[in-house]
Amino acid sequence: MNIPNNLRFTKDHEWAKVDGKVATVGITEFAVHALGDITLVDLPTVGASVQAGAAIGTVESVKAVSDLFSPLSGKVAEINGALDDAPQSVNEDCYGAGWMLKIEVGAPAELEKLLDAAAYKAHVESLEG
Repeated sequence: MNIPNNLRFTKDHEWAKVDGKVATVGITEFAVHALGDITLVDLPTVGASVQAGAAIGTVESVKAVSDLFSPLSGKVAEINGALDDAPQSVNEDCYGAGWMLKIEVGAPAELEKLLDAAAYKAHVESLEG
C-alpha cells in the first residue's frame, strides 16, 4: 500500500499535504480500496469554513457512501472541480489528480495532531488484523 512520507493522515483515512498556509486534502489508498469504484464526490463550496474532524462532504462509490472529514480547520480555498466529470480520478491517482480540496489552514498547530506515515501505516495494519 502506498503511504507517502510527505503527507499527514487522519484515522478516518484522509490525507493532507501542507504547503505554506494551504493544505491539499484527499482520501488515502486504503480508503479508495475499501470504497471501490468512486462514482461521485460531494465537496463543500469555496469559502466555507471547516473544522478539524467534522464532515465536509461525501464520497459515493458502487459499495457505499462515506463521509469526508476535514483533517484541519480553516477555510476552503479551492475544490477539485475536475472530479465532477471524472470522479474515477480518485481511484486512479488518490494522491495526485484525485485530490479533493484545498484548505487555508486556520490552526497550524492541528497539523501536529495528524498521523505521520509510519503511524498511519501502523493504524492501517491494525485494521487489517
